Amino acid sequence: MTGSDPAGGGKSPGDKSRGAKSPGAKSPGAKSPGDKSQRLVAVTLDEKSIGRSGPDVEHERAVAIYDLIEENTFAPVGQEGGPFALHLSITGNRLVLDIRHADGTPAMAHLMSLSPLRRIVKDYFMVCDSYYAAIRAATPERIEALDMGRRSLHDEGSELLIERLKRKVKVDFDTARRLFTLICVLHWKG
Repeated sequence: MTGSDPAGGGKSPGDKSRGAKSPGAKSPGAKSPGDKSQRLVAVTLDEKSIGRSGPDVEHERAVAIYDLIEENTFAPVGQEGGPFALHLSITGNRLVLDIRHADGTPAMAHLMSLSPLRRIVKDYFMVCDSYYAAIRAATPERIEALDMGRRSLHDEGSELLIERLKRKVKVDFDTARRLFTLICVLHWKG
């Protein structure tokens, strides 16, 4: 398994994590990608709350983190001095974003309920399973339709993340897509 798609098929042609941007891809108020201080330089996972999984899931997590760090816009509201390090953990049904400056000093923490994402993540996995099963035997039209559905759900999850984070952290659309991928991988039971 390679790529950053939690369903395990790698990047699809529709994965917008690199390349073409959607119209209106930047969230309002997000710093420009040229501002290297408003970005993540490290992402770590709390092993106690997230736990370890099999080698395939661990690989997907590593790829998702690499893609997120490689290119992102991440601007915590009220924090001018970056870059930042992000530590993710889960407490109950909440994703904890422990945001620190690159030197380790605390910047802010944000608890985000995972409930609003539950349906999208569930639907995304269901469509991904169908997509990868279809690759083996379905018509090109069926594969294309499933891929469009998969990309649409990924975009919906990304837009919801932008909305849920906007009062605490400004992210652009591509960063939200990468964060959504990471959240999906964190939920993947593989």
